[in-house]
Amino acid sequence: MKNFALIGAAGYIAPRHMRAIKDTGNRLVSAYDINDSVGIIDSISPQSEFFTEFEFFLEHAHTLKRDPATALDYVSICSPNYLHYPHIAAGLRLGCDVICEKPLVPTPDMLDQLSLIEQETGKRLYNILQLRHHQAILNLKDKVAAENRAHKYEVDLTYITSRGKWYLQSWKGDPRKSFGVATNIGVHFYDMLHFIFGKLQRNVVHYSSEHKAAGYLEYEKARVRWFLSVDANDLPDAVKGKKPTYRSITVDGEEMEFSEGFTDLHTTSYEEILAGRGYGIEDARHCVETVNVIRSAVIVQAKDNEAHPFVLGLAR
Repeated sequence: MKNFALIGAAGYIAPRHMRAIKDTGNRLVSAYDINDSVGIIDSISPQSEFFTEFEFFLEHAHTLKRDPATALDYVSICSPNYLHYPHIAAGLRLGCDVICEKPLVPTPDMLDQLSLIEQETGKRLYNILQLRHHQAILNLKDKVAAENRAHKYEVDLTYITSRGKWYLQSWKGDPRKSFGVATNIGVHFYDMLHFIFGKLQRNVVHYSSEHKAAGYLEYEKARVRWFLSVDANDLPDAVKGKKPTYRSITVDGEEMEFSEGFTDLHTTSYEEILAGRGYGIEDARHCVETVNVIRSAVIVQAKDNEAHPFVLGLAR
């Protein structure tokens, strides 16, 4: 049984980490968040210590180190995106391996710095890249590898996850803290595309605003038109009023169904990490590089054969 601490306990994704810690037979020893709306802990790990000030959390962690039986083995990080780097560094320097939500960090330079801290501490950083464990994604990856065809696949990626007015008032709506909508809701999709279709060869942005973004990515084995949005007005008519989220990937015009099977992917990720098969800094580098370019890209007029169907009405 390993000892875990959790940073960012009041966030949306934190309960999945808490359940993954419990379901893999481990112990959540302590948790930290500046917000105290963490009642979910009662149903998962009521014995955990909880702190609303980082200094007290850190001091408690150092105290635990005095006894090998109580010392923390892992620190899991679910804090806002802009805090990932300092929280990862703190966890590694506590002598713990670290498990962090995506996006790991905003830039490749920060990955290089974290790699140095790994070397200094002898500890490892793991990124949650849960789509790599989704069976539909694994099946498509195997199919693409087996076909090994000369011409590229034509892919459309559409992800619309409706967010209310609160979104722009939260850290997620501040590009200095979330790094923008493409990074915040899209980074794991870019990782998935790389995982299946190989190295990125071209990266073009056709539209970018606080609510949505769109562009074109060309990989070794695929041409991808993508559209991401948190605006409910972008939902297709068939979905509006019925579901708040629309997730679609078509490959050569054929819809790939992967709307189900997400529930336990964090637990699977933890199982793989604990078994020594987790995804580390270099695994995350490709998608970090991708979103880093998207954030700073000059918007260009979309060519018809490279424009996602949803962006044509926005750009004209």
